[in-house]
Amino acid sequence: MLEISGLAKRYPNGHLALSGIELAVPPGEILGVVGGSGCGKSTLLRLVAGLEAPTEGFVAINGVRVDRPRPEIGFVFQEPRLMPWLTIDQNVSFGIRHLPKAERQSRVGEALARVGLADFAGHWPRELSGGMAQRVALARALVGRPQVLLLDEPFSALDALTRTDLQEHLLDLWAYDRPTMLLVTHDIEEALALSDRIAVMEPAPGRLRVTVHPPLPRPRDRVSLEFQEWKQHLLTELHHSLRASRQGDERFPAAAI
Repeated sequence: MLEISGLAKRYPNGHLALSGIELAVPPGEILGVVGGSGCGKSTLLRLVAGLEAPTEGFVAINGVRVDRPRPEIGFVFQEPRLMPWLTIDQNVSFGIRHLPKAERQSRVGEALARVGLADFAGHWPRELSGGMAQRVALARALVGRPQVLLLDEPFSALDALTRTDLQEHLLDLWAYDRPTMLLVTHDIEEALALSDRIAVMEPAPGRLRVTVHPPLPRPRDRVSLEFQEWKQHLLTELHHSLRASRQGDERFPAAAI
């Protein structure tokens, strides 16, 4: 269980990025987090990852508080962030260097096979397309067999066809051992296609506006009437959240659907 309780983050310059975040994410759930720019989505992920310390509240996994990066938490960034001086297999194995060589090689081979890049282990990052590089980033996050996988707009820099292909591939990877996933995205359709539950955030300061659980069966038909209706519902919530931040005193209380 991933527990986020009373989480707030105020930076030294006085900016309150997050306030009062309360979330409980059960094992194996995919939680999408959407919201406009500046609502603290990426800050939330960094706090969950232990990359930053909260001003108030806490993050815990299975009752153990997160106060630093931990091996049971994987992170996929917006860009692949591959080290150009390392081969693909070396990039993937970077976070498990402490393991014995035989186990390290076995895990790397398995992770690359799962993302369809087993034949590219000895290649260099410059030899890969953008989509392939992001697959390597997924393999690097999965090789540690995390309980919680954090994804910060992992497909935003890709073209539409590659993005859709990797979204479907991500679901296949998740089905293998079903880690808990937090997916931050600006793309409402991506959130609906991938997530079991979706949290909508509003800015100034960043906080939860509403959490919804669309009852859409998998695999999800993106052109179905129900999918499009939920997409419009979430767009409306985002519109209200941005209007609330502009109007200052107007606030829309968080709710659950």
